[in-house]
Amino acid sequence: MASAAAEEEYTVPLLKKQYYENCPGCKVDEQKELKRGWPIREFLSIWTVVLCTALPISSLFPYLYFMIRDFNVAEKEEDIGYYAGYVGSSFMFGRALTSVLWGMVADRYGRKPVILFGTSSVVILNTIFGLSVNFWMAVITRFLLGCLNGLLGPIKAYATEIFRHEHQALGLSTITTAWGIGLIIGPALGGFLAQPADKYPTLFSKDSLFGRFPYFLPSLAISIIAVGVTIASFWLPETLHNHNEKRAASEDSYDALETASGDGGLKEDDGNTVAIIKQKKQPASLLRNWPLMSSIMVYCIFSLHDMAYTEIFSLWAVSPRKLGGLGYSTQNVGEILAVSGFGLLVFQLALYPYAERLLGPVMVSRLAGLLSIPLLASYPFLSKLSGFSLGVLINCASVLKNLLSVSIVTGLFMLQNNAVEQHQRGAANGIAMTAMSLFKAAGPAGGGSLFSWAETRQDAAFLPGNQMVFFVLNLVLAIGVVFTFKPFLAQPRGRTAATQ
Repeated sequence: MASAAAEEEYTVPLLKKQYYENCPGCKVDEQKELKRGWPIREFLSIWTVVLCTALPISSLFPYLYFMIRDFNVAEKEEDIGYYAGYVGSSFMFGRALTSVLWGMVADRYGRKPVILFGTSSVVILNTIFGLSVNFWMAVITRFLLGCLNGLLGPIKAYATEIFRHEHQALGLSTITTAWGIGLIIGPALGGFLAQPADKYPTLFSKDSLFGRFPYFLPSLAISIIAVGVTIASFWLPETLHNHNEKRAASEDSYDALETASGDGGLKEDDGNTVAIIKQKKQPASLLRNWPLMSSIMVYCIFSLHDMAYTEIFSLWAVSPRKLGGLGYSTQNVGEILAVSGFGLLVFQLALYPYAERLLGPVMVSRLAGLLSIPLLASYPFLSKLSGFSLGVLINCASVLKNLLSVSIVTGLFMLQNNAVEQHQRGAANGIAMTAMSLFKAAGPAGGGSLFSWAETRQDAAFLPGNQMVFFVLNLVLAIGVVFTFKPFLAQPRGRTAATQ
């Protein structure tokens, strides 16, 4: 047993050594990496691609309430949240169906083709969504966009591969920063640009295209951004090396190594066949990789919470004060989220990498989850305020909540990508995206239904109105925090004590 454990422990470092020694492409890449300084080009590339993906996901939330109202599908005002939840969740349901497929495509054909296809799908389908004339057209276009935009899993693998080890925390925090900012700037764009004929009558008339389709302008703006990102992505370097020659040369010696390892251990001169064992055995054991699967499980719980919070915050902010909301306009919501986006960018670039090195990704995620609970509990009481005090406190609360949410996700990203080798990262992230997308699909649908139900119980004795909404959000958050402890969350071997 001891020799088997030692063999398992030392196989991965040996494999990595052989990867570089026997692959000219990897060797050249390693030499280039050692000559480079701070990876500004890689940072900007990943940041823009992820931002392009995140913008259409949440840009509709500030105006979704009014869009559903204009479709005339809700019989009562309290029912709008139900229909809004279905539109919001259709994207994530579509992505859940195809994420593993896109991960396999990225592992087989490379990360870059998936990135290009995903950004192109944003250009086409997000534009069509802005022209929706009824409820079902909106649902179908969002569903198709989720099915065809499968680049988030591969881009996480890409970030892990393109950054050197000492910059990996920055690389994965780049994804969560861009993702978080996209989920904030998207609603800001939606809030500022929706219904332009009403907000900017001197620029847009009621008879113009944007007057007849009041929600087309924010979709068009995001599609234009996606066109630029798609063009720029043609110059992205590919990070996947297939090692076909090495695999072909080693095929004949696979059985010999299997016999030798059964007799007593690995030999230094069998590097090629060691790599082949890795290629053959690990795909079958990916679902049995407990560090990977446990981090995905925790990630799914926090994803459910984050998506429900995103939907509920916008609905709560624009709903009437008589129903416990803030009575804000879409423009007010856009201003709040724009401030949150700026704060998030500063935090992730300047502070998160230091916090991760000091405490480790698990402890950062755990503390962020704990701090979010009292913060969310204060939200229902903000609706009692008005004027300047409300504006200041809601901006501070929104900034802090988004900083904590992104800190949680960044730590879990790091655990997932450190749990597998390069040739499996696309598939591993595909599994993560499938599971996460299912939970995120439940987030808007469940959040919208919960919000609509809570608005009908304003005079309840226990947690009346929106107090029930934020209590349920905190309940999900508390479950996620519990699952960051052992034995629920396992960590990849070789992590330092700081991550425990």
